[in-house]
Amino acid sequence: MKTFIARPLIKRQAACPAMSQARGACAILLTCVFVLLSATSTSYGQTPASPSNGQNQNKVSEPPKLTPEQLAEIQKLIDEKQKKETELIRNAETDGIQVRLGDIGKFRGARTNVVQGIGLVVGLAGSGDTTSTPFTSTLISNYMSRWGTVVDQNQVRSKNIAAVIVTAEMPPFVAPGTKINVTISSSGDAKSLEGGVLLPTVMTGMSDSQTPICTAYGSVSIGGFNASAGGSSVRKNHALTGIIPGGATVEKSIETQILFPGNVMYFDLDDPDFTTAQRAANAIRLSNPAWQVTAEDGATLKISLPDGVAPTLAAEEVEGVEVMANTPATVVVNERTGTIVVGGNVRLGPAIIAQGSLQVTISTDVLVSQPQPLSQGQTVVVAVPQVDATESTAQVGLVAPNTTLDDLARILQTLKVSARDIIAILEALQSQGALKARIKHQ
Repeated sequence: MKTFIARPLIKRQAACPAMSQARGACAILLTCVFVLLSATSTSYGQTPASPSNGQNQNKVSEPPKLTPEQLAEIQKLIDEKQKKETELIRNAETDGIQVRLGDIGKFRGARTNVVQGIGLVVGLAGSGDTTSTPFTSTLISNYMSRWGTVVDQNQVRSKNIAAVIVTAEMPPFVAPGTKINVTISSSGDAKSLEGGVLLPTVMTGMSDSQTPICTAYGSVSIGGFNASAGGSSVRKNHALTGIIPGGATVEKSIETQILFPGNVMYFDLDDPDFTTAQRAANAIRLSNPAWQVTAEDGATLKISLPDGVAPTLAAEEVEGVEVMANTPATVVVNERTGTIVVGGNVRLGPAIIAQGSLQVTISTDVLVSQPQPLSQGQTVVVAVPQVDATESTAQVGLVAPNTTLDDLARILQTLKVSARDIIAILEALQSQGALKARIKHQ
């Protein structure tokens, strides 16, 4: 007989009430599993007798039957789990979610910079630019003349060369000698960059095209191919854009400033929100009372540091501060893909949703009219259009006042509507004024 031992859970101090409630939900799930395993061991505690001759050796055993008391206990645990999950959702909608400031914002000045250049990819198997791209021959002629070889650009007929645009995103605080990834994009009429090698290319900043920032070079990785022969072609992924991992070497650092006059630092939120900005200012003041922190607007925190505090130390402490980020009432819809994302704090006023659909089908039947024998008539093909309209029965759903996110999900699930119908319903609710949220279209 199998024996199952339920070990007591070790109690720890939770970092936040939400984490404590989540651990409570996990304990409920473990209890459900223990009850099921206990019932299984009770039903199969004895070793079954060997089947007699003639019985099916592969006969499937019947599942264990739970008593009404056990079923009631399991249902009670499931209800408690759902209640705790609902409570967690309500708390997140009201108080927000706990995050690090470093995950929702950055210090002003610590930004990335885009560098770019124009280069040549060589070594292509006849899939490079043709004479329809005149600047490719000019680029290779200039490149060869740099090394003392004079080439008439009008005589260049090679199809193994392609002109490309080289771009990269340079992170802040990178030192000379650091390797960064570069993206290669064809700028001519090449068919594929497969197997090509980028010649050494100088990359500059967007505001200063004369100062070299990086040097890019290496084999292009496109992650696909493009082949054709005899009028047939096969293509996988996009063969005209590729990357060179670590293909650019930083030659000069871009100056980055995070400490401004007056011993002041600015912290900018990625998503401006007045509630989150004020909560962040209060949290920073609470952890560092000597600092002067003010929320200038919904996105910027002004942090005045005392004398002697290093900006890197201050940045580390600010990024580690935890704050309850506000969850805006926003609905994001994408009609092209049918994607719908409903954020927290979305509320609905009282309304009635009636949804129906009208489908119109237009088809064409072809009839052939044959003439009588020896009548010298002609066979005539007649197209007969058929129009059919079908309207489904409208489905009605009642929206109670102050309906929350999970209530809205249940209503839409009950109506059994498609994604496009849901988008239409949400837009209609916003026009009527019942949807208390902003709809963003992508």
